[in-house]
Amino acid sequence: MNTTKKIILFDGVCNLCNNAIQFIIKHDKKDQFRFATLQGEIGQKFISERNIDQQKTDSIILIEPSVAYYLKSTAALKIGRNFGSIWHLLWILEQIPVSFRDWIYSYIAKNRYKWFGKKDNCMIPTPELKSKFLD
Repeated sequence: MNTTKKIILFDGVCNLCNNAIQFIIKHDKKDQFRFATLQGEIGQKFISERNIDQQKTDSIILIEPSVAYYLKSTAALKIGRNFGSIWHLLWILEQIPVSFRDWIYSYIAKNRYKWFGKKDNCMIPTPELKSKFLD
């Protein structure tokens, strides 16, 4: 897979995650991101290549090709900062210790199916959005 775009891996059956992806697409004015589900073959390949322990993260991963990857709250904050304008102020939240941010993030992730629901299958992008999805 040869892409210079930032890649977001997400839980394709989670309603909260799917809504977050729709939000990201709406605010990604510079077309910086591509998406793949954690459950899909491509998502699994990215996880395997980076030796990411899926037992420790099962919700969102941001991959910046040839740079790094980010998990949990750090991934979410870095994604938001890419939107530009006022969103750049999210760097302030990055000053909060990662352990505390990730504790909150993990609490929400642990309860996301109960609070927001779960789909039987991964979302199917519309024809207009299909080019943004890797799988």
